[in-house]
Amino acid sequence: MKFFTEKLGFKIGTDQPFSEKQRWIELLIPGADTGLVLFTPDGHEDRIGGFQPISFWCDDVFATAEVMKSRGVEFAQGPKKEHWGTSAIFKDVDGNVFVLSGK
Repeated sequence: MKFFTEKLGFKIGTDQPFSEKQRWIELLIPGADTGLVLFTPDGHEDRIGGFQPISFWCDDVFATAEVMKSRGVEFAQGPKKEHWGTSAIFKDVDGNVFVLSGK
């Protein structure tokens, strides 16, 4: 959870027990109407450490990636401008891979 709060700047909305061995953690993204839930259902542990179908949008991918790098975020692919927009790919501490994109 520290990765998302300290490195990405998300805020904790909910952190409570979900079962005997799991927690339900909802993160709020400053300036956004959406949030992110950190939860892995039983039987889906094989999804940890892979590509996640989530894209985080920002106004300036190059500048945002630099801020994230300064906070210790690892990028699998640095910012790259394409005809459809700009994107970068970063990893969390569990090896999950996410897209950072912009116009």
